[in-house]
Amino acid sequence: MTLRIAYVLKSFPKLSETFIAEELAELRRRGVELLICALKDPQEEHVHSLVAETGLLDLVIRDPDQFRGALEAFRPDLIHAHFATEPTRVARELARELELPFTFTAHGHDVYRKPPADFGERAADAERVITVSQANATHIRHQFDVPADKLAVIPCGVDVKRFSPGSDARQEVPTIVCVARFSPVKNLTMLVQVCGVLRDRGLPFRCLLVGDGRTRGEIEQARAELGLESELQLLGALPQSEVIGCWRQADVGVLCSHSEGMPVSLMEAAACGVPVVATDVGGISELVEQGKTGFVVPPGDVNAMADALERVLTSRASIAGDPCETRVTSRASIAGDPCETRVTSRASIAGDPCETRTSRELATEMSWNARLRALSVLSIQHQVDSLTSVWEASIAGERQMA
Repeated sequence: MTLRIAYVLKSFPKLSETFIAEELAELRRRGVELLICALKDPQEEHVHSLVAETGLLDLVIRDPDQFRGALEAFRPDLIHAHFATEPTRVARELARELELPFTFTAHGHDVYRKPPADFGERAADAERVITVSQANATHIRHQFDVPADKLAVIPCGVDVKRFSPGSDARQEVPTIVCVARFSPVKNLTMLVQVCGVLRDRGLPFRCLLVGDGRTRGEIEQARAELGLESELQLLGALPQSEVIGCWRQADVGVLCSHSEGMPVSLMEAAACGVPVVATDVGGISELVEQGKTGFVVPPGDVNAMADALERVLTSRASIAGDPCETRVTSRASIAGDPCETRVTSRASIAGDPCETRTSRELATEMSWNARLRALSVLSIQHQVDSLTSVWEASIAGERQMA
């Protein structure tokens, strides 16, 4: 059966929501018929390359007055919305008018900070509610009285063929990378403070901050007050190809958020074999295995964040050129194919002088653990497999009731 799915989105294409473009592109590659109803045009300078490569722009309607007629002509099996806010309100109304099943994905701000007042009613009318972390699901159950069997936990996926480790070459200066919207919830002024602590400790580093938004002025002011212009670089919003380039330069990724669902930027870091340090909010602890793929620290704790970053950066710096370096070669999983991973480590050879695991090997072990985790559960193929299974069951259930 060829699925026919209509999406309702707040805006499309939006650079800070590349996870939606990835999802749509993978569905398109699988032959799923799509219609995209976008409430707004983001009018951004950069557009995700996948949007053009997979012809997604040809599927977009941006006039809400035309949504119903377009849906009647398209005849979808199901309507799906991203975010529990306005897109789900519109999807719910259209589904009711056209007697179609609908589902929606709840992410972060729509669960914790700005949920719709009628979240429970929207969930009750939906066939299923998808959310991106177990922490989200627990909150939704308790806060909005949504039954557990109504919920499906499906993290957003990453294209592990694009997001992959680069060469073994290390940057001369240890590099921290943060990819985030410049918004209050991302708490990026804390990152500036952390950089100040690292500088004052005499640790050589540079921090690349990728993104843009309304708190840019605050970040620039904090950077100037601490005299961090040479250490902290604000790169602005970048296309995905350049974001991948930043991750391949990174020694560690960082996120200081007050609130999160399951941050895609940390998944991208993992896919590139980059350990991360992040605040312990939302589903981050489900992604970051403490001491194995990175560290989580209490929200707002500048010194704890600096301590964790220093531990990773000093370990990575001592690895460069070391004869004990663990090397990992991975082949990204392709839909339908198993993922092969080959690990070669001198430290694993009996009698080798490098046999004892030391702190200098910590970050390398984190790197390949992060990559393996991304390959096994964070790929876009894994996400879309789960998503289409939910949809097929929802459609079948609706047809049985008809």
